[in-house]
Amino acid sequence: MDGLRPVAALTPHDAQRVVGVLCDIDDTLTWEGRLVPEAFAALSRAQKAGLKVVPITGRPAGWVDHVARAWPVDGVVGENGGLWFWHDGHKLQRRFLQPVDERLANRERLTALGAQILEAVPGTALASDQPYRELDVAIDFREDVPELGEAAIDAIVRAFHDAGATCKVSSIHVNGWFGAFDKLTGCAHLLAERWGIPIQDAASTWMFVGDSANDEPMFQRFDLSVGVANVAHFLPRMSSHPKFVTERVGGWGFAEAIDALLDRRGGA
Repeated sequence: MDGLRPVAALTPHDAQRVVGVLCDIDDTLTWEGRLVPEAFAALSRAQKAGLKVVPITGRPAGWVDHVARAWPVDGVVGENGGLWFWHDGHKLQRRFLQPVDERLANRERLTALGAQILEAVPGTALASDQPYRELDVAIDFREDVPELGEAAIDAIVRAFHDAGATCKVSSIHVNGWFGAFDKLTGCAHLLAERWGIPIQDAASTWMFVGDSANDEPMFQRFDLSVGVANVAHFLPRMSSHPKFVTERVGGWGFAEAIDALLDRRGGA
């Protein structure tokens, strides 16, 4: 991929300044809908090496609750930046960008908009995880429906934009919401509240690994941003690309990135 350096080109100087790892979940830790065991083990290795670990995902509040409680992570940002949870050792801490009354009002609008999109774009469906969402509506174009083409994705995006909603394309869904936030917004809130780290400092001391267009704000902001190999499919939808790329796809690519990072830190 033109302009992207292999993650093997990561230098010891780069690696040794990293204090934490941020990562997408779908098709970054998973592949074909399943969590890749090597990726889960890599999360644990990173944490055991003293790095903070935070998934940044489009998945819903219900998923984020589970991941924050049960996985080897130090916090989770979900619904493309609209919420962030972490377990403080005693209980789960839950934060939402929008107050409950605003979320409820937006929910009515999003329910109607989602129904309009399903009627307008044949073959789409609400994401199967929609009942667990608090701030957005997710339109499935390949997770539990036969894979739709780029024209269908473009039509979904146009429908969201025409309704005045923000939307982002992931590897499986188009997520839409009312409000101005993205993955970087939620990441900044979590880092500041959890550890008192300003996003401008984190940009040079945390690594981000992702795969699709909804990761673009993270690719743009972080100096050490890595795309797993399947990011190639989404590069035409992004103006800001990752700085590094792995040889392998999905969760195997994530494990490759963590191996490269720990090796150059002397901790593989």
